[in-house]
Amino acid sequence: MWYFLDLPFLELQHLTIKLKLGLYFIFGVLAFALTYFYFMYNPSELGLFPKCPFYAITGLYCPGCGSQRAVHQFLNGQILEGLQHNFLILILALVLFYDGLLFLLNHFIKKPLKNLLHQSRITNLILIIILTFWILRNINFYPFTILAP
Repeated sequence: MWYFLDLPFLELQHLTIKLKLGLYFIFGVLAFALTYFYFMYNPSELGLFPKCPFYAITGLYCPGCGSQRAVHQFLNGQILEGLQHNFLILILALVLFYDGLLFLLNHFIKKPLKNLLHQSRITNLILIIILTFWILRNINFYPFTILAP
């Protein structure tokens, strides 16, 4: 049924070097623009940023609620204030740093390194942390109110 996804031209190893560099350049420019946008504009003050649909429908906080404000605060050097908006942003930063470092190491080292995040134990642990955080941040009394954005 999904056999069209197995086409060889969709795999990165079959792309030419120029095409790969072009894709990396486009991705880099988009990442820089998005980072600059979040650095310059506070999502709390500007209505351009998307609102959480889960919160709009249910009135409950999802695990991602407050992430945009947290990213803005992190980029402006306000780490503690960013963590007050969403504690999970710390896990996201660690995972992104680890994946980026592993990508670079695998690119420059001939022997590929295994990604520990692809082990089911680690994936399950992260899932349990996210679900626990989701439940606890919606309990409306202290100390759980600290987890709300």
